[in-house]
Amino acid sequence: MKMWILIVLAAFAAGASAQPCSCETMKWATCDGTPCVCEILVGSNEKQRLDCSKLIPKCFLMKAEMYRAKKGLDTRTGGKPVETAFVDNDGIYDPVCEADGKFKAKQCNNTEECWCVNSAGVRRTDKGDKNLKCEKLVETFWVRLQLTHKKVNGTVNAANLKSAIADAINKRYKNFNRALVEEVEYDADSRMIVVDVKKPKGDRTNDLTQMAYYMEKDVKVLPLFKNQEKFAPNVGGKNLEMENILVYYVDEEAPTFTMKNLTGGIIAVIVVVVLAVVAGVLLLIFAKRRQDQRYNKAQQREMVNM
Repeated sequence: MKMWILIVLAAFAAGASAQPCSCETMKWATCDGTPCVCEILVGSNEKQRLDCSKLIPKCFLMKAEMYRAKKGLDTRTGGKPVETAFVDNDGIYDPVCEADGKFKAKQCNNTEECWCVNSAGVRRTDKGDKNLKCEKLVETFWVRLQLTHKKVNGTVNAANLKSAIADAINKRYKNFNRALVEEVEYDADSRMIVVDVKKPKGDRTNDLTQMAYYMEKDVKVLPLFKNQEKFAPNVGGKNLEMENILVYYVDEEAPTFTMKNLTGGIIAVIVVVVLAVVAGVLLLIFAKRRQDQRYNKAQQREMVNM
């Protein structure tokens, strides 16, 4: 009897050791041991343990990318996104993370210059010195994904697009709550899909920023998943492969940017608009004066005739 028990235990151990030890949600992770433990380097001899059953927190991903970039390893980060509206206009930096993977409210990137970030790690204030106060980490509750898909044969059924997008997000990004896909708009001429993903203010159980970051990598460069398939919703039998993405962030509290850090181009536009307004007012004043002068001359002539 004991012999049979030993044989069963040995078979069970052999089966367990045969199970693949890998991280499906992070292709750069190193996994080993029984039970399987996965880690990723985020600094010199600094390893971060990962929970590969979930999407990896964006803060850990950015730290890993920065470390790999410094070491000349492959990152394929995709570069700086378009600086329009409230987008990630500072690109990737080496963030300071909380133990659970959330961003610290104040980031300095190992410099004397600091700024406050939202839960997506995106700067939401002007930059200052190390005395800058960031009272709390402001939550992003609404993400707008502006996607452009590649050309397909025939037309895309816009009526089925929302359901297809929600299903694809749910399947691709670790059972992300499809109900948070609130609205989808489609412009067939430009092949543009605008997806609003929104959660109630105060909700801390759903993280929109992780999903958005994974999708950015899927579309712009190479997927972060071990599985290198890309985000491609299926609409009426057509796989819509994306070729461009822009992510807008809406926080529970408005950002606090000021005029002093606006780019030269924006300042120039503001100056031109102000000058145009001033010029228009001056023209109105001069036109009014001329009209008054003509009226006075006409009155004087009438008096002389009388």
